[in-house]
Amino acid sequence: MVKIDFGGVLEDVITRKEFTVQKAQEVLKDEVVVSLGYGIQGQAQSLNMRDNGIKVIIGQEKEGVFKKEWDKAVADGWVPGENLFPLEEAAKKGTLKMFLLTDAAQKALWPKIKATLKKGDALYFSHGFSIVYKEQTGVIPPADIDVILVAPKGSGTSVRRNFVDGSGINCSFVVHQDATGKAMDRAKALGIAIGGGYLFPTTFEKEVYSDLTGERGTLMGALAGILEAQYNTLRANGHSPSEAFNETVEELTQSLIRLVDENDMDWMYCNCSETARIGALRWKERFRSATQPVFDSLYELVAAGEETRIVLEKSKAPDYRQKLADELKEMGNSEMWRAGTTVRSLRPEKPKKQE
Repeated sequence: MVKIDFGGVLEDVITRKEFTVQKAQEVLKDEVVVSLGYGIQGQAQSLNMRDNGIKVIIGQEKEGVFKKEWDKAVADGWVPGENLFPLEEAAKKGTLKMFLLTDAAQKALWPKIKATLKKGDALYFSHGFSIVYKEQTGVIPPADIDVILVAPKGSGTSVRRNFVDGSGINCSFVVHQDATGKAMDRAKALGIAIGGGYLFPTTFEKEVYSDLTGERGTLMGALAGILEAQYNTLRANGHSPSEAFNETVEELTQSLIRLVDENDMDWMYCNCSETARIGALRWKERFRSATQPVFDSLYELVAAGEETRIVLEKSKAPDYRQKLADELKEMGNSEMWRAGTTVRSLRPEKPKKQE
């Protein structure tokens, strides 16, 4: 590990300079790494490992609602009977089992996966949900296996996209249970193999508390809600859909957030007009004061297990998938996001690279 200064706080991190892909290959050379599930994270992490020279097999059911993921795996070059198998069959073959099913599916299928665990195996998670809320999920690993976590700080789409462009994605990691004495190396090796940009230590509890808060907060829930509120205010005051969308979303995604990405929020402010800067600094305080109680309440509900209870309850309903599709369709069909589709279609085409 190396110590890095994060705004005056020193933290230990793992980078690809001191823990190389070659070292990851060496650590994992005698392992049978199995990705249990070929959803968004399962697809991205397993493809990145395959491209990094790690031997990987896929465990994915192929009937009914699971056929889409099975077909996707086949399209990605995984061969049935060679490195693509039904879930339990693959789990039995693996020594390092990457439990990448949805949280609800992990609860439902845990008894079957648990039965495949052998002394010395490693059980890998990319989310602390099942372990931290074990009273709700029933996921309690046996004492004679390693239990580790590597959690990419982004969607599976970003995990794959960043890997392909060479940048990688930052990941948290932790050893929850070290039965073999090699759990730490296993965790580091997998973090690098799946395309981690750098790895920073956490705990299962901190990972899931921060993740659930972030998803419901600035990353998704709060972001979508704030954008909708501003768009609605502009439309109610006579602004056109095009103007309202451009001032609410397009300028954020195509200009300002890119400046934040390059060199932080203060630098973005310095690259905006004086009028914008003065107003934003003043209103930032009002928005922070208004939302701080909401975030405090959100974190309390996450830590208390209420948010996970709701997830497990809703996801087990027989009509859950249809209800989810209906909710997302309603969002996509709103005037705001229909305007967004049109705005994106009007963006100038990027010039093609010269061969």
